[in-house]
Amino acid sequence: MSDQPIQPLDLPLPPLKGSTDERPKRLPPWIRSSLKTDKGFSSVHSLVDLMRLNTVCEEARCPNRHECWNRGTATVMILGDTCTRNCGFCAIKAGRPDGELDTDEPRRVGVAAEQMKLEHIVITSVARDDLQDGGSGIFAESIRHVRAQLPNCTVEVLVPDFEAVDSSLQTVLEARPDVFNHNLETVKRFQAIIRPQASYGRSLNTLRAASEFHEDIAVKSGIMLGLGETDVEVEEAMQDLYDNGVRLLTLGQYLRPSKEHAAVERYVPPEMFDQLGERAKEIGFIAVASGPMVRSSYRAETLYANYLAAAAELK
Repeated sequence: MSDQPIQPLDLPLPPLKGSTDERPKRLPPWIRSSLKTDKGFSSVHSLVDLMRLNTVCEEARCPNRHECWNRGTATVMILGDTCTRNCGFCAIKAGRPDGELDTDEPRRVGVAAEQMKLEHIVITSVARDDLQDGGSGIFAESIRHVRAQLPNCTVEVLVPDFEAVDSSLQTVLEARPDVFNHNLETVKRFQAIIRPQASYGRSLNTLRAASEFHEDIAVKSGIMLGLGETDVEVEEAMQDLYDNGVRLLTLGQYLRPSKEHAAVERYVPPEMFDQLGERAKEIGFIAVASGPMVRSSYRAETLYANYLAAAAELK
């Protein structure tokens, strides 16, 4: 980071859900989403339906889902489609699952991975604060079923913070995912309004614990840009992530899912993403994906391959 101390910032917070301040903005030309579909798209869609699986691609309205599905990849979302949290940026349905649990889901995740002949799978979930273990047991079983079906497939998990319950985090880590991902999402100043049921410190503690568990587990996190944060704040967040063991980083543009969600305050141009990506590498991150359309799981297999190659050179 810069040697200059970070000064307190007297800046506004983004509007709450339901704000009448809609800040209409035209999408800039660098925000693009291809809706073209081909055989790969259809096969992934059919398999997901057949296996009765959810995907974060659909539930979170990811702008890259057509590209990824055309390539035959998808991010599987376990533990249902209803989240016990209500974050200001997220399109996933919030509600009360009331302990409902599909214990056969891990088996179907393994079968789907095998049928898609995946080389890398990303498994994520809604937050399930209604469950005693936060859903960590289903995460661990899903990892094991994928390994049983596809021993050479690398496994990435994108997890909630499990409300800082150490035993839940340990359950996932003991199943030995290749990549442990937990997103910081935004800078410190916006945490309380964008992630009211999470916290900046809890997320950093989760990532640090994962980084200390085993050296073979790569630790990853991501930040959205465009909520009103400054570049200084982004750099501060990147440094905090690095200091807590994160070595894979994603930086992408926040896109408002609906008028009920936090407004977009700025569209960050590609050249700024390039500069932030270079700064992240200067800080020490081993693999970085930085761009307007980058999402946490977007081309995750490529980022992990880049990480492995760069890490090998550092040894």
